[in-house]
Amino acid sequence: MADRPVSRKKNVTGSGSVNRRGSGLGSGPVGGGSGGHVPGGSGSGGFSGNRDGGYGGGGGLGKLIIIALVVLLGGGGGLGAFFGGGSGGTGTGSLSGDSAASTINTIGTMASLLLGSGGYTSTAASGNSSWSSKANTGVLDETVADGARDKYTVLKGDGKDTTTIMVYMCGTDLESRGAMASKDMQEMLNATVADNINLIVYTGGCVGWKNNFVSNKTNQIYQIKNGKVNLIKDNLGDLPMTDPNTLSSFIKWGAQNYKADRYDLIFWDHGGGSVTGYGYDEKHREAGSMNLAGINKALTDGGLKYDFVGFDACLMATVETGLMLDAHSDYMIASEETEPGIGWYYTNWLTELSKNPSMSTLEIGKIIVDDFVSQCGQQCAGQKTTLSVVDLAELNATVPEDLKGFADSTASLIDKKEYKVVSNARSSTREFATSSKIDQIDLIDFAIKMDNDSGKELAESLKGAVKYNKTSSNMTNAYGLSIYFPYRQTSKVDNMVDTYDEIGMDESYSNCIQKFASMAYYGQNSTTYDSNPASMLFGAGNTDVNTMNSQAIASILNAYLSSSGSSSPRFLNNGVSVDDAAEYIANNNISNVANMEWTLNSAGQQVISLDEDQWENVQEIEFSTFVDDGEGYIDLGLDNVFEWDENNNLIANTDRSWLAIDGQIVAYYHIDTTGDSSNYTITGRVPVLLNDERADLILVFDSEHEDGYVAGATYDYKDGEIEVIAKNLTELQPGDTLDFISDYYDYSGRYTDSYFLGEQMTVSTAMEDMKISNLVIEDKDILISYVFTDIYGNSYYTEGLSE
Repeated sequence: MADRPVSRKKNVTGSGSVNRRGSGLGSGPVGGGSGGHVPGGSGSGGFSGNRDGGYGGGGGLGKLIIIALVVLLGGGGGLGAFFGGGSGGTGTGSLSGDSAASTINTIGTMASLLLGSGGYTSTAASGNSSWSSKANTGVLDETVADGARDKYTVLKGDGKDTTTIMVYMCGTDLESRGAMASKDMQEMLNATVADNINLIVYTGGCVGWKNNFVSNKTNQIYQIKNGKVNLIKDNLGDLPMTDPNTLSSFIKWGAQNYKADRYDLIFWDHGGGSVTGYGYDEKHREAGSMNLAGINKALTDGGLKYDFVGFDACLMATVETGLMLDAHSDYMIASEETEPGIGWYYTNWLTELSKNPSMSTLEIGKIIVDDFVSQCGQQCAGQKTTLSVVDLAELNATVPEDLKGFADSTASLIDKKEYKVVSNARSSTREFATSSKIDQIDLIDFAIKMDNDSGKELAESLKGAVKYNKTSSNMTNAYGLSIYFPYRQTSKVDNMVDTYDEIGMDESYSNCIQKFASMAYYGQNSTTYDSNPASMLFGAGNTDVNTMNSQAIASILNAYLSSSGSSSPRFLNNGVSVDDAAEYIANNNISNVANMEWTLNSAGQQVISLDEDQWENVQEIEFSTFVDDGEGYIDLGLDNVFEWDENNNLIANTDRSWLAIDGQIVAYYHIDTTGDSSNYTITGRVPVLLNDERADLILVFDSEHEDGYVAGATYDYKDGEIEVIAKNLTELQPGDTLDFISDYYDYSGRYTDSYFLGEQMTVSTAMEDMKISNLVIEDKDILISYVFTDIYGNSYYTEGLSE
């Protein structure tokens, strides 16, 4: 058996009860989005999780999917074993377990773990317990690769240079809820700004600024210098901040009125990475975000070349963003992960630049990165932090050819019926904004884990372009540049292919992701559909589905595509053929879910046993717990805790304890685990209403705080409300109210509503003083199960155990 990363150590302090009260929280589950925790849940919204229904474009209880590759014997397999029949998809996140159990999230397959060579890949945990190669954090690289273009900005030197810094500040709910824009403006006010530094701030996009000078009625332009804010331009109109024309007009105005030797542009707001781009305008929600093509248009129309373009916004340190920006800027400063709400720290680097106006961009970038990570560590302990400085000239000179080779090699593996190789590498790669399922991963980590020559070449060229990178101690395998690669859902693939065309990326990468997505899509839709989902869910109409050959699977897929008609995704036209997919699926599946019934081992423990071939097609296991309150099931979340017996059988977790905050049992979802038994960090989330608004508490357990602490919160948006990912809040405030949320299912397995757990709690102490423990559920029956997810994203519930 391979060594397994540490589990959260449970602090079982006593007994607890699980009670629910009122609902009215909306139409979707909190844990798994559309479809929720129980596959097929009827909710259409979601507080978080897989809001797009996974690869199959579905997953709701409205049409229960019966996996056609599985033998369902005697109520033994899939979700049918859980409630008595059926199967389906799963939500995200999970809870860590007790000290005797083990969290499995290292590189490899389940089979290699059982054979003692490698470990299980858990997508919930991102497979990132340690760096996949030497970390590139904290080392400034001032070299430039051969072939890189000359820099746009040429400095005079000797302190003679002038700089115009344009901050495009869309205040949005970051300001109206938390005064985060005002706090960053105060940091600018605290800086000593020299006469040859022009600091210009364009404001808008917020319904209520938390200071006494910025208007919420019109966009404005301010100059900040030496402790004073000067209104330079007023009454610019109530313009959408995510409209490229609004940005380009600001750029043109700045260039005309504040000519300089170098120009810097900073995007301030939420970010959504390569898929959705920049910005959420609270006043113009219908405008959506500014995608990469929109940013490119704004910068092209603005007509300037920049020393650096920075994103004080989440998730924008992507290869796609960098390749697009090369036409406009020498450097990019951005984060791969969601940013803590405090954002960049502006005082120090503005002051240092004023002392030496000819300071190199790399020196400026290093100060920005160091201060950001340091301040987040002090003020946002436990929240993941990344920031990197990328040389765009070098990126464009070295990466496109290597990315093409890597993409062609990866697509070739799929053509050669080695999809599993790619899927396993993808599932173990560092993923960002995991619970939001935006499918954005660290490209260097992915290239390394593909373990071939083209991957190694790509990783080296990417590392060369990342000139400075730094992360918090709880963030591994974040090397500075991410990329979109579909895995958790395919609904964005067609849009991303269009974006790649618009920003001029080589079509080889589009071809690669379309092949991968098509294989996953077919694997997910190799199904039959029962006309009465409830009967299948309860086993009233339990049906045996025998393992099928490739011809039968192809027939199912063709019938499904015919029924879908014009709604079938376009990427299928450039993907794997139906016949090739059917042949591969027939030979690579979890072929007998009847083995997922519980049996007793020699020690009298309940265990699940799969053979080697089955384990090779398992990529994720999650532990599920429901509480029976006499009327239905309360969903307490998903856990990634596993314990194995001497014969490598999965042992049932029957200690009946679950996580509680200040004595209240809550729903909990594990997000990520990094480190080892001597130095680890485990992160999870707890869905709540924070002051009557949907949010997740961020919980952290580490080697210095084994009992855990609340590290902050992040707001969660309704479907369609916002296209980007919210920054995290720094802390809860005394007087804040918390209502803990849980999904509820009736005895037919149908999602009913999302309910409050226990009574409303008012925050009266500092976050770190909120007590996290595990209470034993003694007053009600519970139902436990494990969820197995295969290489295509299909999920199978084991037989449910009543405790």
